[in-house]
Amino acid sequence: MAESLLEIRNLAKSFGGLRATNDISFAMGRHEIVGLIGPNGAGKTTLIRLVMGILRPDSGSIRFSGTEISGRKTWDIVNMGIAATFQNMRPFRRLPIIANVMVACLCPRAMKRGEWVKRIEAKAMDALEFAGISDMALEKASTLSQGDLKRLEVARAIATEPELLLLDEPFGGLSPAETELMAKSIKRLHKGGRFGRLHSEGPAMIIVEHKLQQLMKIVDRILVLNFGTLLADGKPNEVVQRPEVVEAYFGEGGI
Repeated sequence: MAESLLEIRNLAKSFGGLRATNDISFAMGRHEIVGLIGPNGAGKTTLIRLVMGILRPDSGSIRFSGTEISGRKTWDIVNMGIAATFQNMRPFRRLPIIANVMVACLCPRAMKRGEWVKRIEAKAMDALEFAGISDMALEKASTLSQGDLKRLEVARAIATEPELLLLDEPFGGLSPAETELMAKSIKRLHKGGRFGRLHSEGPAMIIVEHKLQQLMKIVDRILVLNFGTLLADGKPNEVVQRPEVVEAYFGEGGI
């Protein structure tokens, strides 16, 4: 790989006697979309939380653009250029959804791009447009469905203008039509679209997802975790055919 954006080496994290991540190592490039799959409890969300600084590793290294970030505060990591969405959404429920996104636009990383006072509302609307909920901009977050809350999470994350975007089950709670819309938005964002400074190139992404059929249409590469260990790493169509992956992830019926 010519240039690594994220490099993880020998990453380990335990909770009591449970080894959530076990000596995980991988690297990804600046323009990759990587899928992260595995059974429930495999360590996928733990890995994202370690990258975001929500959890501290017991051992190992996390480097972003060549800089060690393990042990840094989450807000510092966001301002370096990493953003994430999570399954447990916590919006400002009494505020309109556009205000939720405008708060994200006020992070130092986004503000220093210039003319933020004039552009903050337009920028928030751009993010909502990418997520497919711009028509609900003035609705209170408390009125949103689970699927729309998921899309609000994506809008808030991309409003920080990340170089690396971590998405934890972005299709969760979405109907087939909404899933297709979200997938198109993700691909458009990755290609650059017209969002903020990302008009030339979009962020790299790590996507945790159980809807594998849709995921495989988006990603360049798949990582498979099982019991906190990296079981496989490779092209989507090759990885999901490996016997050890079928056994660990898909069960007796296969794919």
